[in-house]
Amino acid sequence: MSDKPLSDAVRQGWEVIDYSVTDSSGETWHHNFLLRRQGQHKVLTVRKKMLGGGVVASEMEV
Repeated sequence: MSDKPLSDAVRQGWEVIDYSVTDSSGETWHHNFLLRRQGQHKVLTVRKKMLGGGVVASEMEV
């Protein structure tokens, strides 16, 4: 994934339905996006890397 995973998903036709942010034990913030495209849903979780620049992103189909 690139350093702009949400922008990449929107460019691919995904629509942002909902958003939440969680604090992971005071260490880092996890930004969670519920995405929809053609009846499919997935959650995109984005957080800043612990070391160095950039972000870590993960996707989960729901």
